Amino acid sequence: MKNLKLTRPITFMDIETTGLNFREDRIVDICITKVFPDGKEETLNTIINPTIPISAESTQIHGITDADVQGKPTFSEFAQKILAFISNCDWGGFNIIGFDLKFLEEEFKRTEIAYSNEGRKVIDVMKIYHKLDPRDLNSAHLKYCGSLLESSHGSHRDVKATMDVLDSQLERHSDLPTTVSALHELCNPKNPSWIDDEGKLSWLNGNAVINFGQHKGKTLEEMYKTNPDYLQWMIDKDFSPKVKNILKEVLTGKVPQLLKK
Repeated sequence: MKNLKLTRPITFMDIETTGLNFREDRIVDICITKVFPDGKEETLNTIINPTIPISAESTQIHGITDADVQGKPTFSEFAQKILAFISNCDWGGFNIIGFDLKFLEEEFKRTEIAYSNEGRKVIDVMKIYHKLDPRDLNSAHLKYCGSLLESSHGSHRDVKATMDVLDSQLERHSDLPTTVSALHELCNPKNPSWIDDEGKLSWLNGNAVINFGQHKGKTLEEMYKTNPDYLQWMIDKDFSPKVKNILKEVLTGKVPQLLKK
């Protein structure tokens, strides 16, 4: 790095995970590159065995499967190497504040190894990017409609501006779909393995499985036989009507129908 002035080393980190929930999902790949004030670089990189299934949608993103992590160190087994590598370093990364560091902190909590970001400076390149290239309605209107919004505020102004921006986007980008249904799919992508719109239930190897929390990866058939109370708990909680209807059928013994995709 030529333009960053360092007084002590900074470590840039990126991770891949089993999913997006930092409290429930785990790290499966971690790379940390340390940059020293004299410009020298060192890298620590390994595949991690998360000890839980990797979601199909995550595998589609990073290409790491359950088979790939077999025989690899768990985070607990690798934690001391990470801790030693980042000692007396600041942090850098892209969305590191909202993603990578949250996962790292949670992983350290599970190991009961003392870890803290206190005293570390954190540079988030994504936040710098968004400051330099704003992502708000005013900047979108300038880009697509050629002018800033009027100084007066109000919902009527913002609604009209949003409509104008969308119309201009469709005109300028010929690869964008022009139907509401297709644009809905673009804005709300659903992984093909998901059974419901939120992915609480998904298909895994042809079986309907729980796709979150402590029972992630367990089939509905297994849950019906060994832990029906958990399925009832889901029915009583704030899950979607589709999830509840499926689980109600499971509790009546209609699991085989669910296993046919």
